Amino acid sequence: MTTQVPFSQFIERVRERVRSAFADPAIDQGSRGMTPEFLSPILETEPLSVFIPSLYGGRGQDTGECLSLLEACSYESLAFSLTMGINGALFLQPVSRYAAESVQADVFPRFLSENALGGLMITEPDYGSDALQMRTRFRSVDGGFHLQGTKHWGGLTGQADYWLLTARGESERGDLERAISFFIWDRSLGGIDVEEYFDNLGLYPIPYGRNRIDTIIPEERRFAPQTSGVRMLLDLLHRSRLQFPGMAMGYLKRLLDEGIAHCQSRLVGGRPLSEYDQVQDRLADLQAAFTTCSAMCAYTTEVATIDHDCSNDALPANSIKSVVTDLMQSTAQSLLQLVGAKGYRLDHIAGRSVVDSRPFQIFEGSNDILYQQIAEAVLKSMNKVKETNLARFLSSFDLTNRVADHFTSLLSFSIDTGTAQRKMVDLGRILGRVISMQMVVDLGARGFRNDLVQNCLTLMKRDVVNLLGSFSDAGAPTVVEDYEENGDWLACRS
Repeated sequence: MTTQVPFSQFIERVRERVRSAFADPAIDQGSRGMTPEFLSPILETEPLSVFIPSLYGGRGQDTGECLSLLEACSYESLAFSLTMGINGALFLQPVSRYAAESVQADVFPRFLSENALGGLMITEPDYGSDALQMRTRFRSVDGGFHLQGTKHWGGLTGQADYWLLTARGESERGDLERAISFFIWDRSLGGIDVEEYFDNLGLYPIPYGRNRIDTIIPEERRFAPQTSGVRMLLDLLHRSRLQFPGMAMGYLKRLLDEGIAHCQSRLVGGRPLSEYDQVQDRLADLQAAFTTCSAMCAYTTEVATIDHDCSNDALPANSIKSVVTDLMQSTAQSLLQLVGAKGYRLDHIAGRSVVDSRPFQIFEGSNDILYQQIAEAVLKSMNKVKETNLARFLSSFDLTNRVADHFTSLLSFSIDTGTAQRKMVDLGRILGRVISMQMVVDLGARGFRNDLVQNCLTLMKRDVVNLLGSFSDAGAPTVVEDYEENGDWLACRS
């Protein structure tokens, strides 16, 4: 049993199996899904045991172990790390927090002994970011609840043995309740049919598609919220967002290692690429992303323990998710630029990383929306304490007070409550990075090497300065919808 094995031995065994399985780059190059034969050698190491309570044979849900598992997997394959994240953060952890004990006793052993997989279905074709308006419905029937609706973009479509389904109750008149309910489905229940598999751009090992739901789920398979369904949903999403750095950690380290190795061996003009100043700047950005993500992992291990209700942790969760996924994409773009044409091949990690990391900025909350919510949350907190100056507020705010002095002059201004949405998004980007900087400072205080911390802070401050330029720009461009009228360049020749 993995519970009897020291974590260092456990994680090394998992790492070796994942490395062996993904040694062939073709695995990440176009064929959708992972066959049971492919997955079996990895799942034999019981990687998902870190997300399962010790009562049911798991390793006890230590947050540090959960993040370390995601890190070990993402160094070899971002798609496989996401697969583990889907199972852990979006299925197993919610089950451990909200499912009846009898259901847990039935579900968890199957993940350990039968290589079961699970996922979450929230998103619907007409309701993505507007998830609370979902149309999937349920009503009480003999033996449980009858669920009907359509879900799409659920990772592991057609492959998961279990699904966590969200739906809204249907009244006798056919109206839908505001509240959200969660249900646990498994294959034995039937009633989920894949209507279409999507040709997703990247993350090829994970099948996505559209699912038609018409199933009856036993009454005990409905989650029992401690307060409300919406708060339960927020707890689930915030906990998952707080764990994004686990998936990013190994991935960013791999890109940093690939970038350094390439630039040390590649000669241009008779000297290594790494000796050029512009290349050093790009490599420093890659290393700063690694340091920032390390700080986020350390933060998450303290705040996202399994017994903690994360429903009120929107600000740190949204900051971590949006900033680290922006770093994932920018790091991939930088590595591809450093590697050049060779990196644009599908079998090279640089090009694949650009495509694979991009959806992380979209799913579980589009970053543009999250940045706006970050800004709104800070403004709401400022209003509560009747503070109008941003720099003064940040100097006393618990998520920023140890780095606010870096921005005393830069952020010493008041924000109009009627600020345009695009400006709020810019402000959210700034605040997300300031919050992340404090996590880096805290990591340094714990003993993380100082030169990495200082380089990271320097580059993050530069990012904030650049973002301030966009925030302070008074321009208000709009789309010219009838642009074709007098918009033909050929007709404008002299």
